[in-house]
Amino acid sequence: MARVTVSIGSNIERDRLVRTCLDALKDTFGELAISRVFESEPVGFQDGRNFYNLVAAFESDWSVGELQVWCKELEFANGRRKDSPKFSPRTLDIDLLTVGERTGEHDGVALPRDEITHHAFVLKPLAELLPEARHPESGETYAALWAAFEADDQRLWAVDFTWAGRVISRAD
Repeated sequence: MARVTVSIGSNIERDRLVRTCLDALKDTFGELAISRVFESEPVGFQDGRNFYNLVAAFESDWSVGELQVWCKELEFANGRRKDSPKFSPRTLDIDLLTVGERTGEHDGVALPRDEITHHAFVLKPLAELLPEARHPESGETYAALWAAFEADDQRLWAVDFTWAGRVISRAD
């Protein structure tokens, strides 16, 4: 079994689709550890609504390829189009961040995902959820990576969010 971390994002029907994603993750993989939910301005978009972003962690013995296929199938089942441009609104975006300590390319997926160290909307929730866990390549803790991160142009803030009858996120 390996600890898997995924980033979850949505800027279309955000509340419903984030809950749908969390339901599917729990139903498939069991117990989840979940970061707070953050609202962020779109990065790289000329036009678009703000996103909700969070990170979830769970244990799995699935291969990287099986995990990737599952994530993409859930995205498509919830309205994501295969032909949508890279920087366009998203119903649901689920990205594998880490699978255990794996590094390099596995089943066509580069691990750990580059976005961990490039985007505040990925690193901040990951650092809050797993502050003492270490980045598989650099060996630095996520808390240390976040403390050193320069997020001047990447605004994000925690929002109130409930899932499965419980509060999982509170605004700052």
